[in-house]
Amino acid sequence: MSKKSPLKLLVVGSNYSWSIENYYINYLTELGVDIKLFPAQLMFYDYYYASSINKIMFRLNLSKILSKINCLFIKTVTSINPTHILVFKGMELSPKSLLWAKQRGIKLVNYNPDNPFVFSGKGSGNSNITKSIELYDLHFTYNLDTQKKLKEQHKVKTELLPFAFDISQELFEVCQKEKEVLKVCFLGNPDKLRASFIEALAEIGIEIDVYGNDWNNYINHDNITIFSPVYGDDQWKTLRKYRVQLNLMRPHNLDSHNMRTFEIPGIGGIQLAPETKEHRLFFEADKEIFLYNNVEECVDKINFLLSLTTEQTNQYRTHTREICLKNKHSYKDRALQVLKVLEKI
Repeated sequence: MSKKSPLKLLVVGSNYSWSIENYYINYLTELGVDIKLFPAQLMFYDYYYASSINKIMFRLNLSKILSKINCLFIKTVTSINPTHILVFKGMELSPKSLLWAKQRGIKLVNYNPDNPFVFSGKGSGNSNITKSIELYDLHFTYNLDTQKKLKEQHKVKTELLPFAFDISQELFEVCQKEKEVLKVCFLGNPDKLRASFIEALAEIGIEIDVYGNDWNNYINHDNITIFSPVYGDDQWKTLRKYRVQLNLMRPHNLDSHNMRTFEIPGIGGIQLAPETKEHRLFFEADKEIFLYNNVEECVDKINFLLSLTTEQTNQYRTHTREICLKNKHSYKDRALQVLKVLEKI
């Protein structure tokens, strides 16, 4: 059992099953940290998606939901009196509330799994994030470019915190038994850039299975088969069983990495991803990850991977899993990194 940490941590975020906060809450708790969750994002979404009227009221700036959330935040902080507050993203908290907490001597830390400077959708950021940047004692960020901008333009302390994977050995062994599907797969939700790239592959003759929400509104091609999103164990089985797992970036992290960067090799998948400096930072090209710069290169790599024998691909699968474990790319390892940084401040 881990020794008790002197930290008293309030996490601001959500507790949806897919939330990245869960990994840190679970593993920091294992490391002896006293943690409480203030589910600000959950409170907002429960209100916003409850009715069309609520959506209209919020969009017209007539809703009091954010004021209510901030009042509850202040009451929670007063009651718990944490030593640190770790805010995931932070769209719901006003700069005024954060400043109030800071003046109480509480250390404020932010981790934004999107980009605080580039908002690629209505759920990726707002003015609360922009106006609060310099109030935090520390920013965790997964993105090297974001880290540089935070340091140079805003003069704030930063720590690189890449994404990771979280797969038990038992689940890994179950997924190993999946029968291989000799096709290309993309697992994720659509946007115009992703749809355009996938359609370009299909036009050249590549057959692709896509899993996610609303793909029917973006693409329609005989070489593309659309499936509903998969979660939990089914997600890991899907990432594992296809011969080629395609990775596509979002507009806010085109030269960075994403969660799939580590999830695919973590389950022993074969990843075909955009050429970025962060992908090369974490993995060796053509041994641990396959990279492309354009549609033509992607097609060449797909044809190469589809031509390999099962024995050859199994060697890749085993190696990528071993690299993820050896280089400590799990969320358990990331949580230990977070704890060490929090204790320093």
